[in-house]
Amino acid sequence: MIKMVLETERLFLRQMTLEDTDTLALVLSDPESMRFYPHPFSREEVENWIKWNLDNYQKYGFGLWAVCLKESGEMIGDCGITMQQVENDLFPEIGYHLRKEFLGKGYATEAAKTCAEFAKIHGMKKIISYMKSDNLQSRHVAERNGMKFVKAFTKKVMGKDVEDEVLYMKDL
Repeated sequence: MIKMVLETERLFLRQMTLEDTDTLALVLSDPESMRFYPHPFSREEVENWIKWNLDNYQKYGFGLWAVCLKESGEMIGDCGITMQQVENDLFPEIGYHLRKEFLGKGYATEAAKTCAEFAKIHGMKKIISYMKSDNLQSRHVAERNGMKFVKAFTKKVMGKDVEDEVLYMKDL
């Protein structure tokens, strides 16, 4: 049974299932969408991404959720909260990945804002987002979500050191 988690004016967020692999691959396997990652995901990596989130649902009660349009039910990407290590600290992080044809319509901001509300209701004191410094769309989503730039840092992503990451944070 698919579990609905959050709802906004135009979207609903629900738990992902392995049946979402092909749809999520439209984002995570797309070279243009994944240009800020070390590489686009293989099908196996997309499945592992979903499994990681299924584990997060069990472990934390949250993870990245499927972002779906209310109007049609179509899945357009993922957004949610994951626990992320930034240097020596562990933070709840709001992350988002949307299919390129749905960018620039405010969906990522809408989903991220409702995830921040979820975090506050569930007792989190701070929330972060991080991204490559040149990922201006993601930086704008963080800023529209009330986050402030904290610093640049190096992060290990997919087993590789990724320099020039930027950290945004918001007190809840």
